[in-house]
Amino acid sequence: MRLVILGPPGAGKGTQAASIVDTFDVVHISTGDIFRENIKNDTELGKKAKSYMDRGELVPDEVVNEIVVDRLKKDDVQKGFLLDGFPRTVNQAVALDAALEAMGQKLDRVINIVVDKNLLVERTVGRRVCPKCGRTYHVVNQPPKVEGKCDADGETLIQRDDDTEETVKTRIGVYEKQTSPLIDYYKAQGLLLDVDGSGAIEEVFESIRSGLEQEV
Repeated sequence: MRLVILGPPGAGKGTQAASIVDTFDVVHISTGDIFRENIKNDTELGKKAKSYMDRGELVPDEVVNEIVVDRLKKDDVQKGFLLDGFPRTVNQAVALDAALEAMGQKLDRVINIVVDKNLLVERTVGRRVCPKCGRTYHVVNQPPKVEGKCDADGETLIQRDDDTEETVKTRIGVYEKQTSPLIDYYKAQGLLLDVDGSGAIEEVFESIRSGLEQEV
């Protein structure tokens, strides 16, 4: 299956993505990870992206598109993928469609996790992250086995600087403004799978699983 997952900050995309990857045997492609890998390996695409980032500028769509499309051509994603963090704009979505068509492929589904704004703020402010492995927890909904420590490596968990209430509200507003046209774009194609993300993790995943299995 070829999938995209959308959802505002705090919607639980990362948690659901992990379950989707395990259940449907697809590769999780995070744009943040791709960028870091290209920059770390000093690839031509990495150098191009870094030149904008070093100047404090947004990496333009054409560079982002090129980096993602390059990743989609790797052998390990031929059986399927889950794109996380891309596309963010309609222009990127159009470019993705064109690239997949050129490879004789197309998207199967776009998962859109929908959560009330107030709940998103509550979830995100309570989020804690392991600075070493990146695993995420929540002080109420998904606490670690030992308070304040990562289950995987014992590192002290931190609250990200951008997980304060004021910052979260701003990020949600930006997301909604940016993503609304994208949601309409995929809805018009009949690809959108709206999922209520307000329930327990297992309930949300069951909604995703049942929706995707209708496509299999």
